[in-house]
Amino acid sequence: MAELKFEITKHIGDLSESAKGWTKELNMVSWNDNPPKYDIREWSPDHSRMSKGITLTADDLAALKDLLAGIDLDSFEE
Repeated sequence: MAELKFEITKHIGDLSESAKGWTKELNMVSWNDNPPKYDIREWSPDHSRMSKGITLTADDLAALKDLLAGIDLDSFEE
């Protein structure tokens, strides 16, 4: 299996942190030397390992932003 090549080109922010120290982050990531895309996933503290995640184009992220803006968070029970 070919090695997965990645580079975090910009850290945008952390969403949460697990008890083991992994952080769920929004970053710009270049995968296999392709142009960077928005990426949401959990990363180990040294960013050498990652979980499965989701990669979004700028258009995908804009559509997600619009969807999230329309959600009434007060209607959800925890």
